[in-house]
Amino acid sequence: MKLSIQKWGNSASVRLPAALLEQMGAVVGSALEVSITKEGLLLKPERRPHYKLTDLLAEMPAGKLPSVEGWDEMPVVGQETL
Repeated sequence: MKLSIQKWGNSASVRLPAALLEQMGAVVGSALEVSITKEGLLLKPERRPHYKLTDLLAEMPAGKLPSVEGWDEMPVVGQETL
């Protein structure tokens, strides 16, 4: 695939086709890690770590759950209540 460098204000840009973004696992607005290699420019989607609640809770000391002052008085902001 060939792409061209275009002028964008005082900068240069390269348009990435939707099919290429899909293959990269990126979407418009995704953060990219950029590095220069011997072969050229390398773009990689920034990968955020995925945490599981069970793993996070397992790291906590036994019997020492955090307490939040005023928890019962906090307003509902989503689907917290059943």
